[in-house]
Amino acid sequence: MMLMSANIVIDGIFVGNGVGSVALASVNVAVPVWSIVISISLLIGVGGGTLYSIASGAQDTEKAQRAFTLAMTSITVIMIVIGITGYFAVEPLAYLFGANDETLAYATDYMQIIFMWAPILAWENALSIFVRNDGSPKLAMIGLVISALLNIVLDYWMIFILNMEVTGAALASVIATAIGLLIYCIHFLKNGSGLKFIRKPWQQDDLMMIGKLGMPNFLSEAGTAVFVVGYNTALAYYAGTTGLAAFSVINYLHTFMFLAFIGIGQSIQPIISFYYGAQKYASIKHTVKIAEITTVLLGIGFLIVGWTGAGGLVSIFGIEDEAVRQLAKKGIMLFFIGYVFMGINFIYMTYYQSIAYVRPSIGITLFRGFILLIAALLILPLWLDTTGIWLALPAAEALTAIFLLLVARPGIMRKELKNRGL
Repeated sequence: MMLMSANIVIDGIFVGNGVGSVALASVNVAVPVWSIVISISLLIGVGGGTLYSIASGAQDTEKAQRAFTLAMTSITVIMIVIGITGYFAVEPLAYLFGANDETLAYATDYMQIIFMWAPILAWENALSIFVRNDGSPKLAMIGLVISALLNIVLDYWMIFILNMEVTGAALASVIATAIGLLIYCIHFLKNGSGLKFIRKPWQQDDLMMIGKLGMPNFLSEAGTAVFVVGYNTALAYYAGTTGLAAFSVINYLHTFMFLAFIGIGQSIQPIISFYYGAQKYASIKHTVKIAEITTVLLGIGFLIVGWTGAGGLVSIFGIEDEAVRQLAKKGIMLFFIGYVFMGINFIYMTYYQSIAYVRPSIGITLFRGFILLIAALLILPLWLDTTGIWLALPAAEALTAIFLLLVARPGIMRKELKNRGL
């Protein structure tokens, strides 16, 4: 997942250095389009993948293949509709996402390419989930590595050689993603592959379960769109174009960190779901413990990088305006505090989702990504100006994590584990 996020971050680095800070801010405005595509593919992909793993653990091959077929078919239909609608409504959507007259042209150029090829982007994300759930995590990682490396080459070629500006950056991401998708298709040729399309996969109960199991990931990724729009709006009000440019740097870096935690969640999902289907409950607790340790250490590592290397992180995006540089450096040092807590929230969101106990998972997602974040963005800047904006996400993540660790975790875990034999 960190390598997947590299596709977006690399776009920012090349656009910032090859086109300029206005173009960088414009591509940041278009980030919610990625969130729309990824959130839908996670809704159906993770929901279908979880159902697939539970069925596989219970030796129900027909149900597993039905879940796979239904998930990929649903993604195809939904993405075609979203792609066509977004392509023809791109200008009002750009304004909705925070564009202004200065950034509109670049933002619409980028967004049209993403909408046009939305099915490929969604297929790649969803199929990587099923490939991991079907026992080929190495192939999934190889696809992401090759896709990320190819994106670097294509970004350089299209932006610096062909002078295609943000259109080139978008095309580079699409082409690199398509190559990753082709690599995942190798899994269908593997002996013992369980991923098979079947006729007449439609069953209303399966579709409802896929939507239920995938809803936390959908809301989490949809929360990214809320996060971007909220931060763009707040910073445009309190700091103008300087604030938008500074946030574009932080948002590119945040994509990398955010998807790292999602990656840990996705890595434990097939394990927990399979063990739950196979009734191996001790293994579930062991998996959760490893994930807790990993996310805390990763969050501390990110915080140290932010505090010690803020200037260097800003420099790689080609930012020369001193006001933007200083605001971005301040933002990194404050914003990165949230990563110490973010991983815990993702672990427990994924845990409950993986055992088909979705209500607490949805609650965690709504509180950290919507309710608390929006409240913090409205309240903290009134007291602390731009400092309050940078601290909004850390405050939301910290409050959610503290609640989980001190209040909800002991009570809910004790009750639920007892009911389920854990």
